[in-house]
Amino acid sequence: MNFNPSLQHLIDRVRAARADGTHLNITGGNTKLFYAEPAVGEALDVTPLTGITSYEPSELVVTVRGGTPLAELEAALAEKGQCLPFEPPRFGAAQPDADAALGATNPAMTGTVGGMVSAGLAGPSRAAVGSVRDHVLGATLLNGRAEVLSFGGTVMKNVAGYDVSRVLVGAMGTLGVILEVSIKVLPVAPATATMRFEMDQATALKQLNQWGGQPLPVNASAWWNGTLVLRLRGATAAVQAAQAKLGGEPVEPALAADFWTGMRDQTDEFFAAAGLALAGGARLWRLAVPQTAPALQLSGEQLIEWGGAQRWLVTSAAPAVLREAAARVGGHATLFRARDRLAVPSVAAFTPLSAPLTRIHREMKRAFDPDGVFNHGRLYPDL
Repeated sequence: MNFNPSLQHLIDRVRAARADGTHLNITGGNTKLFYAEPAVGEALDVTPLTGITSYEPSELVVTVRGGTPLAELEAALAEKGQCLPFEPPRFGAAQPDADAALGATNPAMTGTVGGMVSAGLAGPSRAAVGSVRDHVLGATLLNGRAEVLSFGGTVMKNVAGYDVSRVLVGAMGTLGVILEVSIKVLPVAPATATMRFEMDQATALKQLNQWGGQPLPVNASAWWNGTLVLRLRGATAAVQAAQAKLGGEPVEPALAADFWTGMRDQTDEFFAAAGLALAGGARLWRLAVPQTAPALQLSGEQLIEWGGAQRWLVTSAAPAVLREAAARVGGHATLFRARDRLAVPSVAAFTPLSAPLTRIHREMKRAFDPDGVFNHGRLYPDL
């Protein structure tokens, strides 16, 4: 089979690495070097694989190569009044110090589509519209045997291989190179409104749970330091009716847009302050818990998103304390950023897996990358 030169180069690199027993570190925009376990191995640059290969606005589906800049994809969607509804964060270009303080982003925003899928991170609207995984319809993968494989399709009803495509989301490149991916997109909502409410954390969580059980167009929420900010999004009539029902203080649209962009890209005031705290030895944790979980009595600064399901915590507390607190309410804790991540990688980024889940991960790794060519140890140290 004949491939284009860029893809053939990747195939040749994988074959050589497999023969030599070396590791390859899949590299795109390098915007997530801080995340997960430290990268090892020779760089395998996928940025030459760019371009939108198929876009059917009427079908709400776009197929795009993995090395395509995220900004390029979003610009093309915006021209048609559409978007990636899960709002993937657009971290700035990699800094000389991979542990640079939060908020020190580069306006160029060089994150790629493949990196978006591999990391599986979503923004403020995730609780309302679903995750990256929920919008992936199909994918083409270069596996550790240097084979090009396709899974899934371009419609939600597709079944064959669909789950395999979704397994790639959040795998941090450990299963192979995402060459191309088909994604379900959505029209930009006709109306958006943001309100703010003054309330403590326990009250905010209770209120968010009450609103979550009502037919309201709540698209995003954020609580920090005694203030709850709520974003409504949807049909104009629905947004206006919800505004009248919920009350609160309206936030001017331009100011609201800046706020939500800051939340999405982690350049908001909370994350900027977190960057300073990290320089002093604290760590930024991401706790994923049930939306109904109560306020967690933990030291440090907390910011709560996703109706209570995502809780950011800047703290110097012991990892075991945080993971125990998250597990107690049915969740887990991820070490998201730390200044000492590369120098002292003593704390696992992700909660250690149970024995059955570890076995499943290893079997998946063996199926896709039996010689451990790709992103060795990036997800878990022994994978």
